[in-house]
Amino acid sequence: MFNVKATREFDKTNINNSRIGIALGSGSARGWAHIGVLQALAEIGIKPDVVAGSSVGALVGAAYASDQLDEMESMVRNLEWKDIIAYLDMSIMGGGLIQGDKIVKFFRKYAKEIDIESMPRRFAAVATDLNNGHEVWLQQGDLLDAVRASVALPGLFTPCKREHRWLVDGGLVDPVPVSLCRAMGAEIVIAVSLNIDIVGKHLRNNMQNHQSVEEITVKENESALWGRISDQLGKAVNEKKNILLSRLFGDSLGAPGLIDVLAGSLYIMQDRITRSRMAGDPPDIILSPRLSHLGLMEFDRGVIAIEEGRACVERMRSALEHVVSI
Repeated sequence: MFNVKATREFDKTNINNSRIGIALGSGSARGWAHIGVLQALAEIGIKPDVVAGSSVGALVGAAYASDQLDEMESMVRNLEWKDIIAYLDMSIMGGGLIQGDKIVKFFRKYAKEIDIESMPRRFAAVATDLNNGHEVWLQQGDLLDAVRASVALPGLFTPCKREHRWLVDGGLVDPVPVSLCRAMGAEIVIAVSLNIDIVGKHLRNNMQNHQSVEEITVKENESALWGRISDQLGKAVNEKKNILLSRLFGDSLGAPGLIDVLAGSLYIMQDRITRSRMAGDPPDIILSPRLSHLGLMEFDRGVIAIEEGRACVERMRSALEHVVSI
């Protein structure tokens, strides 16, 4: 998009960060790239004071806006698959496989108990009203309650009830909330999109690395996950675990499983919505970390995502410096 060469040394003192906003996009586990992006921007003197986030972008944006980003980075770099399993409160009764209460409790260890309006930077999260499909901007009230609503990925996390409305993932209506950023007063908007050029790649990568059901069942992480599922569903379903696992993760013939279909469908939808929204309200610059090889739930590979977020900023550094200095 930009190919601008700096003609002089960049003067950080001339940056008015109060007029810079950042729109952090949805993207599930790829969202840890936002950490690297924000840290790399700060190192070149760009510290946005307006933050809008959708889904995982709301989660990382909340940490940044409340001055907790370094604590979140430390947690993410040490996150293992067994930690993820431990915080999955599995359920089939609440509109999603995961209730999400344990995850919120987990992140409360690394985030301040604070209302959005009391934060040092302007912040808002995007959610979707499940009843009418309206875009909901969450700009007041408990910070993590707003984040919990924004990350409620349909089919995976249960919806969140807030002010008599059932809310789900903000990525359904606005995967990269540029318009919200501008509405909060940003004059320059940096968008971080995690879904550009992602369609089909995740599914192809999964097919290339596909394993049979027998191989999946002996892996510790999937075995632990199955243990939590079987506790909910009981002995009758446990006897058919190979059938259920093949439907969740795919079969030995390479057919996509439920998670592959869910992820692929969401990527297609969010890619199309992002393109449409940005055509109508383009950001001043787009950062696009290259993370198509990361799966929907691979939150334990945060180091890869963080480093690619940093690398993305470096690739676009001259363009960033040109835009914010205008």
